Amino acid sequence: MTRRDFDVPKRISRRRRSLATGAAAGLVVLAVPAGAALGLPGSSTPRPTPTNSAPGGPKWQSQQNPEARRAAGPGRAYIALAGGYTVSTVDVTDHAILADNIRTDAARGVVATPDGSKLYVANTGQYDVLVVDPLSGGQRPIHVGPYPQDVAISPDGGKVYATVTGGDSGRGGSDVVAVIDTRTGTVTRRIHVGTAPRQAVFSRDGARAYVTYDGGVAIIDARQDRVIRSIHDPGGTQGVAVDPGGRTLYVTNPIAGEVTVIDTASGKVKAKIHAGDQPWAVDVTPDGSKAYVAEMNDNVVAEIDTATRKVVRTIGVGTLPEAVAITPDGSEAWVGNGHSGSVSVISTVTGAVIATIVGGTGAEPLDAAPVGIAFAKAPDLLRSGRERPGSPGRS
Repeated sequence: MTRRDFDVPKRISRRRRSLATGAAAGLVVLAVPAGAALGLPGSSTPRPTPTNSAPGGPKWQSQQNPEARRAAGPGRAYIALAGGYTVSTVDVTDHAILADNIRTDAARGVVATPDGSKLYVANTGQYDVLVVDPLSGGQRPIHVGPYPQDVAISPDGGKVYATVTGGDSGRGGSDVVAVIDTRTGTVTRRIHVGTAPRQAVFSRDGARAYVTYDGGVAIIDARQDRVIRSIHDPGGTQGVAVDPGGRTLYVTNPIAGEVTVIDTASGKVKAKIHAGDQPWAVDVTPDGSKAYVAEMNDNVVAEIDTATRKVVRTIGVGTLPEAVAITPDGSEAWVGNGHSGSVSVISTVTGAVIATIVGGTGAEPLDAAPVGIAFAKAPDLLRSGRERPGSPGRS
């Protein structure tokens, strides 16, 4: 596949580098002292620097004793590695890599069912969404259309929205969000939202969904799967997150260098927060008090106080951060650094980078490109009978 930069507006000055086509990603985990610098402007302490494995080094897999899996915590993170052509499984408690058995074609988006038994992966290099058994890596494709970029799952796990970019942000490009029934594994409807749909998110109660596209944001009645309002933004939108109460939407605009704060009931813009050079991804803590924004060209994450709508600090991460996800307990923000091939783990209490999960092989740390992150409950390994607690989980 020739990778097209279809999800980057043409006026963005610094495009992400093309992904390597054949190399797999190596990985280690670097622990960072809890008192490490926050990466604030003027700080004399350098940002964390990823360390990559030598050429031909190991793929994404556990670097610790396999017996450590016996003590793995109840939470899992699934990391979509667009350049590594896999989705990797990470233990949320100790940041250990547990498996690398899910094969994809430049996947960008990943979500899990509430019970953690299935994953849905936007297989961006193809025309499908993959339904994946996270234990065995077994998968089945669901045809949705060309180059799906993101997937979002309803809180009850009954449906998945897949944004179908069509590979073209210009006239004639796809404007479809495919609706997948998770019970039947079929596309039941196609919602037309606007050219080149990008990111999607459901409200916590499942009543609404929000999708960014080339010309703005679509608000969807998720019960009836239909657009009820479109908020026009000719500059182009990218990342989207909704607060726990479902009242406020946070949308990144990379060209304007802003995060737009929108009232979900009225569709009116409440504020615009300056967020550096090309803010790309955004997520909100479960209590709604903070938003974290990946500033792609500044190589930092901005922490926003949602009450004052101000950036309270910036935290140095890897190169070209383009994914951010908050752990379910709100204690950490995980940041996927597209060019460094690493995931920076930030404490939401101290603002420090407390660990760096590093991938990439060869002279340039590009191969992994972790651009999608999802958290879920761990599947019950013992009761499934398909995998022993100490097994490496590789196919």
